[in-house]
Amino acid sequence: MAVDLGGTNFRVCSIQLHGNTTFSLTQSKVAVPQELMTAKTSKELFSFLAKQIEKFLQAHHEDHYSHTLRRRQTGEEPEEIFNLGFTFSFPVNQVGINKGLLMRWTKGFDIQDAVGKDVCALLQTEIDELHLPVKVAALVNDTVGTLMARSYASPGKTGTLLGAIFGTGTNGAYVEKLDKVTKLTKAKNVGDFDKSTGEMIINTEWGSFDNSLRTLPNTPYDVELDQKSVNPGIQMFEKRVSGMFLGELLRLALVSLIKDPKVPLFQDDNSSSNDIHSTTQIASNSPIFKQWGIDTSFLSICAGDTSAGHRVIRQTLDKDYGISAVSTEDAEAVKIIAGAIGRRAARLSAVAIGAIVINTGRLEKSKSTATTEDKAGINPPRGDFKVNEEDVVDVGVDGSLVEFYPEFEEHIRTALRAVPQIGEHGEKHIRIGIAKDGSGVGAALIALVAGQVPEPKLD
Repeated sequence: MAVDLGGTNFRVCSIQLHGNTTFSLTQSKVAVPQELMTAKTSKELFSFLAKQIEKFLQAHHEDHYSHTLRRRQTGEEPEEIFNLGFTFSFPVNQVGINKGLLMRWTKGFDIQDAVGKDVCALLQTEIDELHLPVKVAALVNDTVGTLMARSYASPGKTGTLLGAIFGTGTNGAYVEKLDKVTKLTKAKNVGDFDKSTGEMIINTEWGSFDNSLRTLPNTPYDVELDQKSVNPGIQMFEKRVSGMFLGELLRLALVSLIKDPKVPLFQDDNSSSNDIHSTTQIASNSPIFKQWGIDTSFLSICAGDTSAGHRVIRQTLDKDYGISAVSTEDAEAVKIIAGAIGRRAARLSAVAIGAIVINTGRLEKSKSTATTEDKAGINPPRGDFKVNEEDVVDVGVDGSLVEFYPEFEEHIRTALRAVPQIGEHGEKHIRIGIAKDGSGVGAALIALVAGQVPEPKLD
């Protein structure tokens, strides 16, 4: 089993592996109530999570769940314990396969009494209170899960280099040579770990890249978003890339233009001056005047709208955001601004991917070219290139942005081609594929292995 707390939603799933890169997935998903994201105590949140696990077992594994409860009521040991992979997509200091101390919250969460505590223990406590036959066997970052899931499901024999998330948040995990992990090779008291492969998975936490803003672009809208966020000065890269924030950036930009007397946005008070002969009006309770009022999915709508006069954008502004009788010119302005925000996010995503590819030196070993899988909205790069499998640099990605935002990958590839160390030739070697349900499947894979490893005996 696996659970995934990645942001605004909580997923519970069970996975059956078929052994041929395929799997069957059963899952349920529920939105995390806003009040629990900033609850006074961690127990409120983790109790909610445990109850979702209970509901899932009752709905999808009812026979096993009921049988286990009967055995426990008679004092017998449960027949089978579900090993659970816990995908927890927040910065932690992981000190064991199923132990990690929360460093800080991101993505709108802010529960201070959880900081510094073992999140696996917090969840296990609530699971035990419900007497569920579940053991938290592995703590998994969603990017590590994506990396593992892509490694299992990717075509060919090339090992996956990088697993990356471009969704509510953004982060990446990659495979690094152990001798380059100086934190382990030079530090003392780092604990025991398996050195046999000569490699280690590194969770980059690149959402906090350049918090000092020495390199990242910074607009007045970025500044305002950061100042009003729950974690000012933190996750500055993520605040320019992830779906949690792109809609808010668009909202702030539009509100700024609405308030600017020099810019006539949504101000067609003379009905004869616009193409629909009706007065543009903004409802007093329009979400555009409320923090987080614009969902990032609207940016995808803008990017994909090819209708005459941007009819889809205008209808969405009317129906969802209380802005009626929008002119073609205003819809075009919204499309351009939204496109600039989405394109910047994709190009910054390329910075993160490109840095990993360059740092690992994987392109230096490649001689041929590769194509991207045409899966789940991911489009192939320009041209049709033959591939030598051993020369492919394989990247697994997951998240709503990369999956649903039109041409997000092509914007990434355009930026990669502009990087001197990669260029047009190097970009063709990079195969990007969706690791669908990566965080859940990857966590289940890790939990499966972790559950088979005997616990160390205490003296």
